[in-house]
Amino acid sequence: MSKTKILEELNPAQVAAVEFNAKPHMIVAGAGSGKTKVLTHKIAYILADGFEPENILALTFTNKAANEMKERITHLVGKKAEKIWMGTFHSILAKILRNEADKINYKTNFSIYDKEDSVSLVNNILQEFEIDIAGLTGNSIHSRISNLKNQMIGPDEYEKDIAQTPQEKTIAKVYREYNKRLHINNAMDFDDLLLKPIELFNNHQKVLQNYRKQFKYILIDEFQDTNKAQYEIVKFLATPRTKVCVVGDDAQSIYGWRGAHIGNMLDFERDFDKAVVFRLEQNYRSTKMILQAADSVIKNNKNQIKKTLWTENNDGEQLSILRCADEKDEAFQISKKIKKEVSQKKISLNDIAILYRVNSQSRALEEALRRDKIPYKIIGGVEFYRRKEVKDIIAYLRVLANQEDEESLLRIMNFPQRGIGNTSISKMIEFARKLDISLFTTMSRVFEVIAVKERIQKNVKQFKQLLDKYIELKDKLSLAELTSALIDELGVLRIYKEENTQDSKQRYDNIKELLNAIQEYNEENKNADLDTFLEEVSLISGVDQLDESKNSITLMTIHSAKGLEFPIVFVTGCEEDLFPLNSKFDMNANDEEERRLFYVALTRAEKKVFITYARSRYRFGEVAYQSRSRFLEEIDPNTYIELNGGTGRKSGRRKKSDNYDEFYQPSYDDEYNQERRSVRVGSRVHHEVFGEGKIISINGLGNDQKITIDFESHGMKTLLIKFANLKLA
Repeated sequence: MSKTKILEELNPAQVAAVEFNAKPHMIVAGAGSGKTKVLTHKIAYILADGFEPENILALTFTNKAANEMKERITHLVGKKAEKIWMGTFHSILAKILRNEADKINYKTNFSIYDKEDSVSLVNNILQEFEIDIAGLTGNSIHSRISNLKNQMIGPDEYEKDIAQTPQEKTIAKVYREYNKRLHINNAMDFDDLLLKPIELFNNHQKVLQNYRKQFKYILIDEFQDTNKAQYEIVKFLATPRTKVCVVGDDAQSIYGWRGAHIGNMLDFERDFDKAVVFRLEQNYRSTKMILQAADSVIKNNKNQIKKTLWTENNDGEQLSILRCADEKDEAFQISKKIKKEVSQKKISLNDIAILYRVNSQSRALEEALRRDKIPYKIIGGVEFYRRKEVKDIIAYLRVLANQEDEESLLRIMNFPQRGIGNTSISKMIEFARKLDISLFTTMSRVFEVIAVKERIQKNVKQFKQLLDKYIELKDKLSLAELTSALIDELGVLRIYKEENTQDSKQRYDNIKELLNAIQEYNEENKNADLDTFLEEVSLISGVDQLDESKNSITLMTIHSAKGLEFPIVFVTGCEEDLFPLNSKFDMNANDEEERRLFYVALTRAEKKVFITYARSRYRFGEVAYQSRSRFLEEIDPNTYIELNGGTGRKSGRRKKSDNYDEFYQPSYDDEYNQERRSVRVGSRVHHEVFGEGKIISINGLGNDQKITIDFESHGMKTLLIKFANLKLA
């Protein structure tokens, strides 16, 4: 395609940004201004300008965005788009690390640990070293480690320069052991995928020079979301001769809690000499009314790049602000409005999104939608590849690919049950540590572990033989054949079928769906191997799994909604301490980022916005009487109307004396993990010590709330919820 043809559908500001190639440049792309279109057309223009596709590095933050860009560029330039180095930071850097694994003392088949794997590793370290840090769980300790890695602070620096209290000194010890275990397991966590390339480039100048020669043009999408390590990698790869283009919107910088640094965007002109800035200010998504409302809020932020969004779209409807009695009334009013919008405007349920600040808000919303038989989907919920039964099979595949992966091996050692208990596993680990060998190697020498009973030694030997068999088969069978044969031999489907409960049927269906997914992956990627598949699975995010084919309402946190758009958007829970989130609940919360988050919520909407707030809401097991969010006072009064959502309907508020089962409130170290939803009698949960069990009863309120669980291997236990650290099974 000719350059003229590439520029045909662009407005003048977009054309200027696409054509410019002389110096490092930043494209400040306001919400709905056609950012993806500009980026894809720019890459097509670069190719038409004579650059080879393999010399272009294009980085973004989600697989969904990367795939959409690939499709659009392929449409513009054809098959040469396949040779572009395009993907997420994590996927591209994982590719580089596999190519250069030996330089950093790793094997090319290293495992990538997701958050659950990483937390499990921390918990195992705490248990093995008998460490008990008051008030901190394995999850919160891992969050601290992750935050330190995001700031590029290693365990030595943390212990020497930062850690002062005994608690912090202990965290430093866990951090050091955590990194050591990752290396022993031939595994990296998500943060390592950003830190290890820096280590590689620092210590191997020849490797760095090779990649500098390789990447002659670097483009970065969502630049406002980059953290310190990602920006360092860009500066490593860019030479004075490298073409650099970054695209972003400082007003949509909402990931400070995971290390994103808005200063990267604000400081770009300082870091790259003679950098040029382009502004895309024409919005194609929203009505004038929505833009005016959003702009009136965001202008209250002091740290920002000045821009004025405008649109040729019509004025549109005013925003509707609904006052509700409580969270039940809020959910009731939203459900009622949805039915009205669908019946009067003949719109699809797919056109509607309900956004919330924290995950626990979804419980009341789900109940109302279920009651009114309105189909819905939750994005970022218990993602498919994070479900227990799916992770169990994935853990088998990971051990076949990487026998040093101890966390995966521990997960499957007694799944399905083969009579290898925790005590025997502990003795084997002790033996492995003593001889400085892996747990997998120890299985071959289990008869030397005298503390393990002979009967269990035989079980371990049989398990090892099973793994050896499929390790040998993995290069002889296709990925689909290998997985199918393994599942058949394990008898997992038979076990779930014979259990014959609603829960087991769901697990059965999920294993079948996994087999389908692997079969599809095999067909679409003829040369794909086990390592490649496992890497893709590790890097999938909740938004990547958004299924737009099913007609249903979309529920998600505002963080998950970034980059998406819907004709109608409900922004819920707009109350002080919830939105904006109070820093006493989340140490990372700050007013300017919370305001940017509210701006992102409003600008997801194309035609209509409903904003809701409740006068009271259950939080942490108690009634909290709320005042409306300060952000509502910042909205231009000409852009909204107020409605009394609770009129004519009594509050659904429970009395304080009533039992209340919404104990599964979010941990604010993990505010954005949508798996944390309400758990009720009958739910299956996992406890770090007692394993899996079924909830029999829940009693009490707040800090005194107790839960009785029937554990499969430890019988009936009654626990205080605040200390139980339970997870959905």
